[in-house]
Amino acid sequence: MSSKGSQHANVGDVITYQVKGDFHQPLLTVSAEEKTQKSLFQLLQPISDASHTRDRKRSPPDSACMQGTRLEVVEKVNAWANSPISTHTEPHICWMYGYVGSGKSSISQEVCDKSERQGKPVASFFFFRNAADRSKIWRLATTLASQMATVIPGTKPFIRAAVDANPGLLDPGEAAGFSIRARMQRLVYAPFKAAIRRRDRVRALAQGPFLIVLDGLDECDNKDEVQELIDGMLLFFSENPFIPFRVFITSRVEQYIQSRLDVPGVHLENLANHCSDDDIATFLRFMFEDGCRRDPVVKAYVQQHGTWPTPDDRCKLVKHIGGSFIFASEVLKFIMGSNTVGDHQTTPMDRLPLALKMNLGLDDLYAQTLARSEHLPHFTAIISTLALFPNPLSISETAEALGINIYKVVNVLVNLQAVIHVPGTDGIPVTLCHTSLRDFLTTQSRSGRFFVHLSHHVTLFRRWLEGPFIFRPRRCSLDQWYLWYPRISVSGAHSALPDHSNSLTSLGSILIDRYRRSGTVADVEEAISYIAKRSHFYHHLIRLAHSHPSSIFSNLSFI
Repeated sequence: MSSKGSQHANVGDVITYQVKGDFHQPLLTVSAEEKTQKSLFQLLQPISDASHTRDRKRSPPDSACMQGTRLEVVEKVNAWANSPISTHTEPHICWMYGYVGSGKSSISQEVCDKSERQGKPVASFFFFRNAADRSKIWRLATTLASQMATVIPGTKPFIRAAVDANPGLLDPGEAAGFSIRARMQRLVYAPFKAAIRRRDRVRALAQGPFLIVLDGLDECDNKDEVQELIDGMLLFFSENPFIPFRVFITSRVEQYIQSRLDVPGVHLENLANHCSDDDIATFLRFMFEDGCRRDPVVKAYVQQHGTWPTPDDRCKLVKHIGGSFIFASEVLKFIMGSNTVGDHQTTPMDRLPLALKMNLGLDDLYAQTLARSEHLPHFTAIISTLALFPNPLSISETAEALGINIYKVVNVLVNLQAVIHVPGTDGIPVTLCHTSLRDFLTTQSRSGRFFVHLSHHVTLFRRWLEGPFIFRPRRCSLDQWYLWYPRISVSGAHSALPDHSNSLTSLGSILIDRYRRSGTVADVEEAISYIAKRSHFYHHLIRLAHSHPSSIFSNLSFI
């Protein structure tokens, strides 16, 4: 079980370390005389629940790839990890980045497990937020060194020699006097390099390079040290370009990590390119089939009514889940789990329609991430534009739509990459991590101060009317500015306003939604006045808007 706190002390030649949590390890004292008697494992005191061999039920994340899912991406990573280093420019590091819930930890786990099944040397560290030492960087080196000594025994004497020469390397505190770069160099890199220089070489490497997997690097609290870790890693590999050693890193996109890893010496994998609905559908099919075998109520229902869920319901679930494996798991737990909703007894068949209305449960993450940039100029306008446009806009298009410089858009978005995919070039669309982020932003009860008001449509609408040189979306017309609401047209608009029918249609979409939500059209009167200057339809439209708002909608027909 993950420890919740720790204490350590260094008094002369005596090093103590005590773990506090749901269980207590006995106080361990290591004197200079005892070092030669203790095993290397006892000296290094690795975090036992930080590797891929941990009990995942007790030490999260409890992540694993369902059979038949993530096959392509796991195979791609393993093929890279197992290939020999043949050129001096070949990357030793692979960084896979993705949104929360996209399955990064599951892939890391499967990469480790598959390497182990194939007899290839692998060590790992799964960072986990708010899990004491697993959310810190200071015991990373000793934990990896301990695992390396197990899978590559030839490194043991060199690790022990490093510890004997520098006892402070065992101190888990940041005040020990050794940087993370020095710890990794002396406990991992140098021992590995020394071991493979021996004449008898290393038998464990006959199957492929040594692989270290660092999962959830963004969940480490020590951001400066994370950058130092990466810098030291890149330097080591640049000085040893042919060393049979690979590092696979997963994390969300955080600027302090991206600034170090988005470099020529690192192979990049965007997990968004590997998240398919097919994998989610396979996961759901397997879990529903298993649930149907175990649940007598479902079994009886299927015998009487046939397949459950129906293919149509499964398609709706896949679309609602939107590529998030965490959300998929929560949906399955809700449907197949407890038989009560509120005070009422329910069956899985009753809960399935309710599951289609569940939100992702990421509101806290969204709020925390957005807060990073809310103090910056144009934050609200930029986020509102990205949330309200039906088709994704690029950075340059967003800047043009708002009449601001591109760098100001980048300045806001660069801190939000945990929930918004910001491409490396200005011409590629910016996309949200999940449709639930748009739902969050447009639901005031959930988003609070980050609420994106639909009146922002008016701002965009006005900019479109101000002149022909002003930005006009290339991938959508103004009548598509509204998002998930039904497309509407205005009866007679084409004859009454031949030059502005699209504009009026767009305004109509705003009016109809605002009327449904608040019963007023007050916040679009300014937009109406802009139309008034350019059309003969002014008196009729403004009179309807002020005196009989509902009659406007009698002129709107759904298509």
